[in-house]
Amino acid sequence: MKQIHKFLAIAIVVLATASCKKETEKNEGAVTAADSTAVEKQRIVSLNSAITEIVSATGHQDEIVGVDVTSTYPENIKETAKDLGHIRSISIESIMALQPTLILGTDKDISPELEEKIKQSGVKHHIFTQEISVEGTKQLIKDVASVFNAEYEPIQAKIDDALASNVKPLDKKPKVLFIYARGANQLMVSGTGTPVDKVITLAGAENAVKGFEDYKPLTPEALIQSNPDVILMFDSGIGSLGGPQGVWQIPGMDKTNAGKNKKIISMDGGLLSSFGPRLGQAVEELNGKLMENAK
Repeated sequence: MKQIHKFLAIAIVVLATASCKKETEKNEGAVTAADSTAVEKQRIVSLNSAITEIVSATGHQDEIVGVDVTSTYPENIKETAKDLGHIRSISIESIMALQPTLILGTDKDISPELEEKIKQSGVKHHIFTQEISVEGTKQLIKDVASVFNAEYEPIQAKIDDALASNVKPLDKKPKVLFIYARGANQLMVSGTGTPVDKVITLAGAENAVKGFEDYKPLTPEALIQSNPDVILMFDSGIGSLGGPQGVWQIPGMDKTNAGKNKKIISMDGGLLSSFGPRLGQAVEELNGKLMENAK
């Protein structure tokens, strides 16, 4: 009888151990499946250069499959993401062809028609408000990073650090005229309220033009009247004119302080105008170049 009891006791232990082992294996399998779902990569379409930079800064660049034409940073972004063109000409069909799981953009870029089509597509999306200011940029960083539950404070801190530590006051505020060029026959000048206008102010200078907002065609009369001390252009804009020599040949330029003293600053367009994570770097670079031109 004792032998039977002993055998039954051993059998119960063996069965209990086997049962626990199966339950453990089942639970481990469940955890693995959950982890697999959690790390599944998204297919992101970003329709704004600042947003593209923020997504990349949060560590999700490799999930971006499509971008707008202004998204030029990180420099290799278009090696892996399709360039969909200018935001005003992007169709919902071209976006959906990329099979996105997440679409990101801003209300200042996306037309109401495209926004409505994005909503109707059923794809998860976020259309953010982008205010062109330091605080607005920091808020956009927070909003975009929050989509990925990513830290945003270190990205914001880089802007604050650059503005506080590396932007120096200028002895005299130079008058800066920004010219947007796409060849000699397409020259536009920035009035107030543009991203470039805001960077000029943050860098310690003043816009040479104050009579209007946004952009207007450049005329010789307006150029002479504004009489800028420095001309500011995108690298691509100067290139479209054949270099600085082409800038000096713009009618009326020779009658300005900038033209007489050959004062011109060239900067990367994406850096200067995107108001993204590199805003501090853009202001710092322009401020440094203005200091050099003042010598």
